[in-house]
Amino acid sequence: MNFFVDPAFFVLLVPIVGIAACLGMTQRPLRRYGSVVSLLMLLLLFYRTPEGLALCAGYIAMSLVLARWVLSLFAKKDHDQNRAVLLYRVALALQIAPLIIYKVTVAAGGGLLGFLGISYITFKGAQVLIEIRDGLITELSATDYLYFLTFFPTFTSGPILRSRTFVADVHKELTRDDYLDRLYRGLGWLVMGAVYKFVGGALAQWATWFLPSLIGTSTPFTFGVTQVVSCVTYGVYEFFDFAGYSYMAMGVGLCLGVEVMRNFNKPFLSLDLKDFWTRWHISLSTWVRDFVFMRFVQTSMEHKWFKSRLTTACVGYMINMVLIGLWHGITLDYFVYGVFYGLCMAGVEFYQKRWKFYKKHRRDKWFQVCEWAVNMVVVFMGFALFNGQLFHPVIV
Repeated sequence: MNFFVDPAFFVLLVPIVGIAACLGMTQRPLRRYGSVVSLLMLLLLFYRTPEGLALCAGYIAMSLVLARWVLSLFAKKDHDQNRAVLLYRVALALQIAPLIIYKVTVAAGGGLLGFLGISYITFKGAQVLIEIRDGLITELSATDYLYFLTFFPTFTSGPILRSRTFVADVHKELTRDDYLDRLYRGLGWLVMGAVYKFVGGALAQWATWFLPSLIGTSTPFTFGVTQVVSCVTYGVYEFFDFAGYSYMAMGVGLCLGVEVMRNFNKPFLSLDLKDFWTRWHISLSTWVRDFVFMRFVQTSMEHKWFKSRLTTACVGYMINMVLIGLWHGITLDYFVYGVFYGLCMAGVEFYQKRWKFYKKHRRDKWFQVCEWAVNMVVVFMGFALFNGQLFHPVIV
């Protein structure tokens, strides 16, 4: 059973949300109920692939052991800092190793250690280890951590949850009115997500087939128009499909009493690429910003790797975007996609910091319209790279 796709999933949501509503409106805790439901839903997710279930269970068990181990390393006030940091790095490497092995072996034609949801659960597990190292997490209940890792609305397609926010939320005592507010908002997001995915996404997917076939590729002109139409319709489809998943995950999470962060916020209204990545796949872009970009900038500034903060930021953007590209898969298409966005993000950072014309006119409406138009061209070129259209153009 696939989450947010199969009819059986939505049939099961009715009693799941109904029982949650009864518990919430009577001011009973939803944490244990949500934990049990999440485990049962994961069993249904993997019931046709027992090897996937075994790998997932093994990874979750390993994640729990690693988190408890790293906690113990930094728990004592008189701990050996150098030794603790070294062992923490070993634990972090073990945490992300299965995902790397899976991505590499998929690129080689295999797929070792992979299971549905491995990308998102790896980011959640790695985040916990990093925040233990930073002293932001000093205690972690095993049951809370397991619930965080297995929370079924976000398990397969995100958004990527943050552990401290999640744990605080599931332990928050909700009044009847508080829960009703979450329930109403949750049902609204659930309906909106379904409309996005099954109406908007379906129409956009149909357009990606119909419009190119209508235009054709028999002449250089129609070939060029078809490529443009294909990348635009594909980008629109990606938005409706992925945003639909994310909104439905928000909705189900709220019905279970958990605030799930919004993953998309009108990305096609963004004026530049930095703005776009604060609106598109927000949980991924903010995760990489917090745990990769900011740490790279801090470390490079401390060791004076570069002469200026601008150069540091530009290199950081390149690392960020290549990582995001390879997170989707270790292929030439995704690598070029990451490099393209990295270069463009660095370019945006450069002209915003150094171009006097931009600083003078950035608030003018005419300039913002031009900036938006250029940004959309770059964004949809990115979609063309993402779906492999650069190396495999549409021929009809």
